[in-house]
Amino acid sequence: MGRSGEHRLKRHFRNLVIISGVAAAVLAAGAWALASAGRGPGATRAALDTAPQADQPRTAPDRASRGGRRSPDPSASPSASASAEPSQPTETPAPTKAPEESGSSGAQDALKAQAKKKKKRKSRVVRTGSCEASYYWQGQTTASGERFDPDELTAAHRSLPMGTKVRVINKNNGRSVTVRINDRGPFVGGRCLDLSRAAMAKVGGTGSGVIPVRYQVLARA
Repeated sequence: MGRSGEHRLKRHFRNLVIISGVAAAVLAAGAWALASAGRGPGATRAALDTAPQADQPRTAPDRASRGGRRSPDPSASPSASASAEPSQPTETPAPTKAPEESGSSGAQDALKAQAKKKKKRKSRVVRTGSCEASYYWQGQTTASGERFDPDELTAAHRSLPMGTKVRVINKNNGRSVTVRINDRGPFVGGRCLDLSRAAMAKVGGTGSGVIPVRYQVLARA
């Protein structure tokens, strides 16, 4: 092979290198175009969204807004406000009884119980006896100085102290009445008590006028 053959080989090699360089440049440009097309406008928008933004100027709250509840953003939608602040269920407390009422009712119950005990308490009998009893109804001044009232449960006795309580029992029917001594009498043999008309009616003796009785002198309270 001569010089002409070597010269031809060198030229072919140079052409091959140039063609290879051009092909590589074309391939690189095509790859860059494909990458740019793959990103598209969405990638550009995402890049813009991720970019840091400057803070918006905030208005200083006034004295009323510091102490009160902040009003929702007027630009926010009603659904967003509802989801941000869910309503809390309200509970109605059960009614309770006031302490003052319970205390007053307890005091009233105690007073009622004491009154019942006093009613149930039997008077102590200090003296008993039997005699005949009559009754009277004429208006007059009694030995104690008070005006006689035939409708009150009173009686006359010759020696018992004024104000003494006496239980009188009619032997004929067992009915009884408690009277208060406020007068003196009767001054008839065999009789020891002169009842008022109301007291005689209680034991059922107004029809006969004079009845056999058993009496019990009660202790003073």
